[in-house]
Amino acid sequence: MRIIMLGAPGAGKGTQAKKIAEKYNIPHISTGDIFRANIKNETELGKKAKSYMDQGMLVPDELTISLVMDRFQEPDARNGYVLDGFPRTIPQAESLDAALKESGSQIDHAINVDVPDEAIVKRMSGRRACVNCGATYHLQYAAPKKDGVCDHCGEGLILRDDDKPETVEKRLGVYHDQTQPLIDYYAQKGVLKEVDGTRDLEEVFGQIKKILGE
Repeated sequence: MRIIMLGAPGAGKGTQAKKIAEKYNIPHISTGDIFRANIKNETELGKKAKSYMDQGMLVPDELTISLVMDRFQEPDARNGYVLDGFPRTIPQAESLDAALKESGSQIDHAINVDVPDEAIVKRMSGRRACVNCGATYHLQYAAPKKDGVCDHCGEGLILRDDDKPETVEKRLGVYHDQTQPLIDYYAQKGVLKEVDGTRDLEEVFGQIKKILGE
């Protein structure tokens, strides 16, 4: 079961990817985790990736694909995996498909967690983070006991810059330009499935389980 999670920033695809990984006993793979693990372990691919990251440059697609394909060879991925945050562009998707084809496999499902932009802006602007311990809250879904104060350490809560409405709208603009075309790409391949991400977290997961055959 080889799955790609799609969806705008704040749609909740990462949360659902973790739930899929847990239920179906397959690894939740994000490129950020792969980069960190390879850099920490000082692998050859990790050293190459670090050389780009240290200069503030994006890791080239070819190197990213090599790292991802290397991760797929690990024992925990033999029954599949759920990819989160990759691919982000059509060239990455095409390169991934070509690499998978060479190894005799392919993506089984591309699941798009669909949430309208205005709902994402509202959802993310309701987030609050503790300036001291990093605990996170949501004014609507997981509010602190006392307004503006962390339950754990009593310090103040802030709206992070990347959760401010104007920042979220910019991120959504980038997403629609770069990543939205992936939805059409996987639809044409016949592997795209859509779920309503505005529903309750467990309801969304219920939709996903039906797609994956429970």
